[in-house]
Amino acid sequence: MVTRRDLMAGAGMGALLAALGPYRSRAFATDMAKGNFAVTHTEAEWRRMLTPDQYHVLREAATEPEFSSPLLHENRKGIYQCAGCQLVLFKSEWKFDSPEGWPAFWTVTPGVLDKMEDDSENLIRTEVHCHRCGSHIGHLFEDGPPPTGLRYCIDGLALTFVPA
Repeated sequence: MVTRRDLMAGAGMGALLAALGPYRSRAFATDMAKGNFAVTHTEAEWRRMLTPDQYHVLREAATEPEFSSPLLHENRKGIYQCAGCQLVLFKSEWKFDSPEGWPAFWTVTPGVLDKMEDDSENLIRTEVHCHRCGSHIGHLFEDGPPPTGLRYCIDGLALTFVPA
């Protein structure tokens, strides 16, 4: 039986975790800065290369607001590259309409994304980041369409689209 004390303790822990949430982005940026990636830049260089919103997503593991990306409705043939280093991540034929509010793909170019557990926001998810520059790209879920059953839920700000 759950007591009032249990509920209060749980609420307090939830508030503490929510308060600590913003610190994850700084820790992510620190971890990425230490990474051994083929493409590296100083924090100042990343800030000059990227818009403030791109920097927040790519280097601090933020998530752009849902339904805000112009790439959500991009239907032309082409490729999607990492906005940090132009590594080809996805092809347009792998994209599908997902009601979640971010560009979604059912597969990825082999070997271009690294995965790590993300326990921010009181959820356990699989975060994906660029193998070449370490930038945060989005998350991977196992609720996608056939043939893989995967959904790469990607921040549009993490991508650049190159039409075919």
